Amino acid sequence: MTTPLSCFKLPSLRKSLLGACLAAAASLLPIASQAAETLKIGTVVWAGYAPFYVADKLDLYKPHGLKVELQFFNDPALIPTAMVGGALDGGMLTYDQVVGGVAKGLKHKVVMPIDFSNGGDAIVADKAITSVKDFKGKKVGYNPLSPSDFLLAYALKSNGMTEKDISPVNMTPESIPGAMASGSLPVGVTYEPNVSQILGMPGDKFHVVYSSKDAPGLITDVLVFDEKVIAKRKVAINALMQGYVDGLAYIKSHPAEAAEIIGKVLGVSAKEATEQMSGVYNIPLAEMSKNFEKSDATSSFFGSGAVIGTLLKDNGQIPTIPNFATTFDASFVEALAK
Repeated sequence: MTTPLSCFKLPSLRKSLLGACLAAAASLLPIASQAAETLKIGTVVWAGYAPFYVADKLDLYKPHGLKVELQFFNDPALIPTAMVGGALDGGMLTYDQVVGGVAKGLKHKVVMPIDFSNGGDAIVADKAITSVKDFKGKKVGYNPLSPSDFLLAYALKSNGMTEKDISPVNMTPESIPGAMASGSLPVGVTYEPNVSQILGMPGDKFHVVYSSKDAPGLITDVLVFDEKVIAKRKVAINALMQGYVDGLAYIKSHPAEAAEIIGKVLGVSAKEATEQMSGVYNIPLAEMSKNFEKSDATSSFFGSGAVIGTLLKDNGQIPTIPNFATTFDASFVEALAK
């Protein structure tokens, strides 16, 4: 359902009869003739965000009266800070980032689940290392307070280990391939397209030891805004979400064309883009409500949140586990689904 555009608020000194008339007249004009709202959204290069990339390239936001400026970050941990500082209106994050931020006092809320990682995040190691238990005493490169950190913590805990059993190395996901190629890092935690880059290195030296396939639903990508932005930009946020829905529909109806667009963003061929997209599951609008339901299932923010919160608290990354109901606003999905 499309939410009607509201009239622009005029400064108090201009709240005259003339101003009111102009505002009323503007509301009668077609959306296309009005100045489009703009949203600055922080993101990273990730196959799961493909519907947004397609919508951006094809300008699928325009029919909804919106202009979107995607700002790419090498380190997703920097996006929440940019949101707090006002450099971004919103961001594409992972749910564990939201849980961690809310636990520390941020007023960020998920307005829409985007995708589940289904192998797109992985722990890659030298082939001499055959299991997570083999990580003991070895250098493991990963980005703290990121999906890589969360996946590693879950993998270690599932094998009766903690961070104390390894030699952690603070690295961005993009720096993992180079470090592994140089031979200085035997184990790295990263995501696509870095995973494929490592696996495709000469010599066939590396393999995936553990991935998000082993923890389905625990790494969920989400669209996030601060509650102050949500209060002021409801129409724009709704339009952004409609752009995602349109982008996903285009991917399904024009897979070859979409793969070309996505490949250019990912920096790979259309074929490789399609392969990377197989590592994620983009959530259709009809299924999004499941994430907001109170359930122990990992497809629910309550279910995955319980695991995430426990791991973050046990690792000393958050002081307390937040009330997961405060981490999201389901009203936008509910409105679109009507």
